[in-house]
Amino acid sequence: MYQRIGFVGVGRMGSNMARHLKIDCDYPITAIYDVHQPLAQEVAEELGATAYDSLKEVTANSDIIITVVTNDDAMRDIFFNEEDNLFWDSNGKTFINCATVSPKIHEEIYQAAIPIGACTLEGSMASSISHAREGNLYLMIGGDEGVFDANRQLLSDLSVNLRYCGGAGSAAKVKALVNMVMNMNTCALAEGLGLASALNLDLDMVCEVFSQTGANSRVLETDAEDMLARDHECWFSAEHAAKDSGIARSLAEECGLDFWMNKTAEAMYRRMTDEGLGDLDKSGVAELTFPGRHAYPEA
Repeated sequence: MYQRIGFVGVGRMGSNMARHLKIDCDYPITAIYDVHQPLAQEVAEELGATAYDSLKEVTANSDIIITVVTNDDAMRDIFFNEEDNLFWDSNGKTFINCATVSPKIHEEIYQAAIPIGACTLEGSMASSISHAREGNLYLMIGGDEGVFDANRQLLSDLSVNLRYCGGAGSAAKVKALVNMVMNMNTCALAEGLGLASALNLDLDMVCEVFSQTGANSRVLETDAEDMLARDHECWFSAEHAAKDSGIARSLAEECGLDFWMNKTAEAMYRRMTDEGLGDLDKSGVAELTFPGRHAYPEA
């Protein structure tokens, strides 16, 4: 018999993780919560769950609670808000926290769970919305290895691959590195193709040459076509890219390191957000590098 699953945060990723577990794997999704109550209600009705108005009710009606929220402040609010939080009466409950947030907040939540008898894992995701819906996430796991082993089947049903990274905070550190490098690669590709456009080169030809040389990358496979077509439907937003590059910058600073490439990528994505482009996919950084686009309008 599957344990009852609750979800806190049912945006693009959380809702599709819930759909996969319910529709494809027949897990009992019993409790839904989102700060946007109409969204929570919509997802709950689709999955035969209940949308609750309080976090403590989610905990009371779930055995495992999966959280997918936006940032450190949102994580602190759902776990440490004095009026209503997930830790109320949570002895024996397991929390799997999947948002890309700082290692520090994962460590805080892990330490707070111990004296109240709850368990926590971080399930850092390096995947997109379609992977969430299909159960093909790549998950990096942090926390106690025994808790990971106890929840391995559920995590395997969500993922195409699992990687245990170590104790609390470890997976968040690895995820920060993943997104740091990905964001830098995306900005580099946008600048390369932007320059190719300015030089009046055949862009399809340039992409083919990139693919056969040292300019090749996974980002070339996933983002180049969208950059050329200006198709920036959001799979991973520029706003989130800015946040994640900022997490990596903070980690580097804690180590006494000053990484200019990452700081430049962060600045590019923060510029997008400041100019109202934060909801575009990260491929939308090409709007800052191509002649005749947002940053370089034609005369």
